[in-house]
Amino acid sequence: MGVKPAATLRSTAEIRHRANGLLARARAGDSPWFTVRDDALPGAAAEVADLTVQRFPDLAIPFHSRWRHFEAGGVHRTLDLDGADGPSRARAMIDLAVVSVLLDAGAGPDWRYREERSGLEFSRSEGLGVASWHAFTAGVFSSDPVRPLQADAAGLIDLDTERLAAAMQVGPGNPLVGFEGRTDVLRRLGSALADQPGVFGDPGRPGGIYDLLVTDPAAPTVAAHDILTVLLTSLSRIWLADNVVDGEPMGDCWRHSAVPGPGATAGWMPFHKLSQWLTYSLLEPFDWSGVEVTGIDALTGLPEYRNGGLLLDTGVLALRADSWSAAEWSPADELVVEWRALTVALLDELAVLVRARLGVDAEALPLACVLEGGTWAAGRVLAQRLRGGLPPLTVISDGTVF
Repeated sequence: MGVKPAATLRSTAEIRHRANGLLARARAGDSPWFTVRDDALPGAAAEVADLTVQRFPDLAIPFHSRWRHFEAGGVHRTLDLDGADGPSRARAMIDLAVVSVLLDAGAGPDWRYREERSGLEFSRSEGLGVASWHAFTAGVFSSDPVRPLQADAAGLIDLDTERLAAAMQVGPGNPLVGFEGRTDVLRRLGSALADQPGVFGDPGRPGGIYDLLVTDPAAPTVAAHDILTVLLTSLSRIWLADNVVDGEPMGDCWRHSAVPGPGATAGWMPFHKLSQWLTYSLLEPFDWSGVEVTGIDALTGLPEYRNGGLLLDTGVLALRADSWSAAEWSPADELVVEWRALTVALLDELAVLVRARLGVDAEALPLACVLEGGTWAAGRVLAQRLRGGLPPLTVISDGTVF
């Protein structure tokens, strides 16, 4: 029996293969949507490298992950896990990262979060990170008042929208884009946890994957792609996108007429951006608990509007019609699918140029660190400089893709 279509489309090697196919097509001048200017790549790499040195002069760059947002404002936020052993701490941190990442996708320009303890005000991803941190520590996602520092199936299934909105400071004067969609995703997460005790344990917590993946406590190790595979096989049904391949829900996987493939996979371009962002955000909880994490560069760059915006704003990519920049698009539109695919392929090439400018190799600066140094931050800086922070393309999303 051959490999199932869903398994093929859940492989990061396949994501790269299909993305590179679309890049080759665009370079040949055959894309109806984009042109590629290879002579602009060195300039883009310079933008990224210069900002990386500015942000991290010693080049001690952490992974691009949700934990950077938990550190927003230079505040050292810690979970009260005194007395907990390594696995228990990892489970709590995994719970936190999962619910926080699922709450993180383009906050919009108007939402703000004010942290009472520090008096600091945050917006966008940093605000969502800090707000979800405090919601987690307040027990918003736990069904057990005695154990607030967890997210469990019952607590998520019965998630109180008003309580979550209050915790996130969402209201008529402080709107959060896609809030209802995110709440729905968290409830779906709760159902997925409850239905799969073999993966998430009892009472059904995201942190249950620690016990699934760390099979040898004497020599604990886990491959990054194995973390992603567990997330994709167990949680794909929670996404709001109605993308089904051979009867299996696929989430962040979209139709594109120029993407070849065998059988039922033909015409599908997978990304799994939020699942990969979540995987990046779980690397440190495993590492901090003493587990060796391998194969980090198996993960792809993240195809979202900061990385994709960097490529448009530096001229590496150009729209074939200027008027398209003023239009509204959906994640399913072929232009958006191709933009994201070209972003995945070009981030790999950009990473090579950035490392060369910085005089380091891939071992010293894996893609996870190039993103953090990095491409995402440079995309944000350019967007702020050119459009007051807005992305170069407007994509109407439910809050689970971008």
